[in-house]
Amino acid sequence: MTPAASDDERRLDRDTGRSLAHELVERLKERILAGQIEPGQKLPTEAALVTEFGVSRTVVREAISRLQAAGLVETFQGRGSFVLALPETERFEVGAERVRTHRDVLDMIDFRIGIESEAAGLAAERRTDAQAKAIERALRDLHHAGEEASGDVEADYEFHLRIAVASGNRFYSDLLASLGPMMIMLPRTRLEPAYTVSDATHLTRVVLEHENIHLAIARGDGAAARAAMRLHLSNSRARLQQG
Repeated sequence: MTPAASDDERRLDRDTGRSLAHELVERLKERILAGQIEPGQKLPTEAALVTEFGVSRTVVREAISRLQAAGLVETFQGRGSFVLALPETERFEVGAERVRTHRDVLDMIDFRIGIESEAAGLAAERRTDAQAKAIERALRDLHHAGEEASGDVEADYEFHLRIAVASGNRFYSDLLASLGPMMIMLPRTRLEPAYTVSDATHLTRVVLEHENIHLAIARGDGAAARAAMRLHLSNSRARLQQG
């Protein structure tokens, strides 16, 4: 067990030239990063910190405010401040090397159905005018891509990414950015010839599915946007199952 700190060790160093709030932040950060105060645990009360470190309540409040800004604690009125889980040092990624089999591709589509259907609904409810125009531009690029496979993939991916951005929730856009254009390309490598971009009927059908998503978002109809995205991705899955 770590020996208890003496009163002198607890007191902040007033000769560093830095503010007392800064010093208190550093002390509390050390405890959080060392796991002495674990995620979900409550920080000591203002009164306890005042007594332990020999500072004013103003200093304590400023220090806690800085910890909030750093994403280390969250404060609830009347309940106190609680330590948040530390952010991961590595981003979540699903690289192409992890999507190897036909089953993997189907599972990725299932995953996307849940994520992107809700993102489309939120985009309809939250999108700005600029974001709506970005979605429309991506749809127009998809129209113009035609039989140029690489451009078609990029336009398709950009359409889905713009919707994720318009959801107003960074976790959706971070996830799609992590997946990258491979989320469009890999399923296409497993399609039957009748479902490739070189087939005019199939391309028309896919573009129409995208148009329905766009129209629902443009109208601000969250329920319709969710349904249109779910239908599009479910159709994509059905086409894959026939491959």
